[in-house]
Amino acid sequence: MALEIPNGWTLCASSFNWTPEIIAAARTAQDIVTGIADSVTKTIEIEPGLLWRSFPAPQDGEVDALRHGLASKGGRVSIVGASLDDFTSPTGRRTLQERLDFLVPQLQAARRAGAVGVRLPIGQAGTELLALVQPLLHELDLVLYEEIQGQQTPGNPAVAPALKAIAGLADDRVRVLVDISMLMPALPVSYLEELRRGGVAPDLLERLENDWQDPATHDAVTALLRSGQVPPRIHTLFMNLLIRFGRSDAADLQDVLPLVGAFHLKFWDLDDDSSRVSQPLRDLGGLLGRNGFTGTLTSEWGGHEWLQDDPTDMTRRHLALAETALAQPVDNLISTGSITG
Repeated sequence: MALEIPNGWTLCASSFNWTPEIIAAARTAQDIVTGIADSVTKTIEIEPGLLWRSFPAPQDGEVDALRHGLASKGGRVSIVGASLDDFTSPTGRRTLQERLDFLVPQLQAARRAGAVGVRLPIGQAGTELLALVQPLLHELDLVLYEEIQGQQTPGNPAVAPALKAIAGLADDRVRVLVDISMLMPALPVSYLEELRRGGVAPDLLERLENDWQDPATHDAVTALLRSGQVPPRIHTLFMNLLIRFGRSDAADLQDVLPLVGAFHLKFWDLDDDSSRVSQPLRDLGGLLGRNGFTGTLTSEWGGHEWLQDDPTDMTRRHLALAETALAQPVDNLISTGSITG
């Protein structure tokens, strides 16, 4: 019998996975997204900046067209990626009211699209804006998710105050979304190959391949960046080592898990050498199973930055791998009587 995740967990796909195809515009963005519901999964997280030309104040017609298109395929929107453009010019910061005015149309569009929530980076809204937005979240029946990812650990000085503020609100309408780019026991094989082709020195490559979680590796990465010796062709890609790729373990999430309502199951490629893709998922499945998690778990592919693979195939395969890996420890917990099914 195939392993299955608990009923309270919803597997989704992010339209972000199809970014290169949306940009290429051989098909409309709406056709691409409705195609996800037709051939991959019915529940979809969307990036409206890629989808709606009228963003950040989406027009009703665009929003309705997507909702109806998805509904015709049995699909629906889970979370909408929101945006806060805090600056009107290089020197002009938006006032609190201007920030609210920028965000509100996005919240209204998310509700019109049938979404359960919207997503912002952790701490970007700030306590003052959150206080103004909270009543609207209740009115619109939406959850605001604040996302942590990559090297943003729960104890990070830039993250911890925001987590404390969310906990202090004690409001289910303001929750945390965790991107498991935080949980990387090793770097993606395809990424390491790209660095090798780009001219990164063999000694650093060896360290990145074999000792990613060693703090000394971070020091070596930083030293190369500061030296100005990163090959120009891969400079942007190299920055993933300092921002998008994390070193945390699933156990590091234990204390913040009561605040968490959603996960991004970030993946870069599907090379599972040494279980670098599946082990973080198994660790996460055990943690969530022991703690009675309910919420969404969304496949999000970041590897299209350097890979040309088909996003539909990649996402299908990842969702299949993710469901098995997440369910395995839960099945073990049920079979041992640690939790009930």
